[in-house]
Amino acid sequence: MTLGAVIPVYNHAVPVAGVARALRSHGLPVLLVDDGSEPGCAQALDRLATEPGIALLRLPENQGKGGAVMAGLRHARTLGWSHALQIDADGQHDTADVPTFVAQARAHPGHFVCGCPVYDASVPKGRLYGRYATHVWVWINTLSFAVRDSMCGFRIYPLAPTVAVLEGARIGRRMDFDVEIAVRLVWAAVPVINQPTRVRYPEDGVSHFRVWRDNVLISTMHTRLFFGMLRRAPAMLWRRWAA
Repeated sequence: MTLGAVIPVYNHAVPVAGVARALRSHGLPVLLVDDGSEPGCAQALDRLATEPGIALLRLPENQGKGGAVMAGLRHARTLGWSHALQIDADGQHDTADVPTFVAQARAHPGHFVCGCPVYDASVPKGRLYGRYATHVWVWINTLSFAVRDSMCGFRIYPLAPTVAVLEGARIGRRMDFDVEIAVRLVWAAVPVINQPTRVRYPEDGVSHFRVWRDNVLISTMHTRLFFGMLRRAPAMLWRRWAA
């Protein structure tokens, strides 16, 4: 098992340094994916990439979070990684939980280890309640409760089946990515581990979630996945019965 971390970055010049260094302290190589950041952030990433164990992949223009993660996962395969840990650049995820995620991946290398957030008081209530609609749709579209929270960006992918899914489907490139790849991994019969992890929203955090645009994208994605589920339902139900 060869595990590294992929961090999609779009104008998070300050917090990403702490995230990357925390991952390095846990012994993970780090791949920063610059998703068309502004010059100030791009320069900060250039400096960060001079540190041992930190590499930089620069996209020529903004692809969206999903596009950046997909580029990072594909590049990770060329580096010889078997697994990739995805984590956000804004510092909302608790890097102290990294060893637990890594231990789960090592014990179950064929599994998708998906973060299941444990929030503190900093979480915006609108964001918290809005997640439940997506949870219900994911449970419908997978005909299971396999994924407890598909929107958490802290997770570990087994790269072989994940990249196969990326190559075999057109997947959302923005905030819809985290949800869609989770559903499609379940469709591909990749087993899931839901790992609780602490999540906080920094007071000075920069969010790139655009309420109207991203909610429309997510709603459209759920509709696409629903019709995809209908085609796959007999096979999924047979697989569950056989298991």
